[in-house]
Amino acid sequence: MDQSFVERRIRHSIEVKHRLLQDFSEQIFTIGQALIGCIASGGKILFCGNGGSAADAQHLAAELVVKLGRERRALPAVALTTDSSILTAAANDFSYDGVFARQVQALGRAGDALIGISTSGNSENVRRAIVAAQEQGMVSVALLGKDGGAIRELASHSLVVPDSDTQRIQESHLLVGHIWMEMIDASLEQE
Repeated sequence: MDQSFVERRIRHSIEVKHRLLQDFSEQIFTIGQALIGCIASGGKILFCGNGGSAADAQHLAAELVVKLGRERRALPAVALTTDSSILTAAANDFSYDGVFARQVQALGRAGDALIGISTSGNSENVRRAIVAAQEQGMVSVALLGKDGGAIRELASHSLVVPDSDTQRIQESHLLVGHIWMEMIDASLEQE
């Protein structure tokens, strides 16, 4: 292994983001507008995902509750990945496949939004959360990778990062999530 290993990874990351810029910027904007509408009408945003996507869910929820780039009021957001008692009880009493859907049923309301994150698009617990969000009358957003998997057609809005490399997909999910959080933040400057 030599330095070219590093250079290839950086180039690949840039290529994926360039494809997002060329082919998906309008879709990213449209979804951001839907999320702004949710917050503006008094709704909250729920987030879920597994592994690195769970970390992204927590990261993005924190950007809303605490702050992103400037002082402003706290915004309602919940990462469904953080309550170990709820997660383990739901997994034990029902199944791990339902750990997020159960929370969506308890916490989600019409006018809220769910952002489900899955690099494969096939995480069953994220899929079920999307279905539960639809049943609650929520806006559902799926941040996906690869071909979008089983979740792609279920959500109100699906953004599929055009790559098959999990690391590059995760990097892009965080970029897109940050853009959405920045859009929400900027929309509040008129307040």
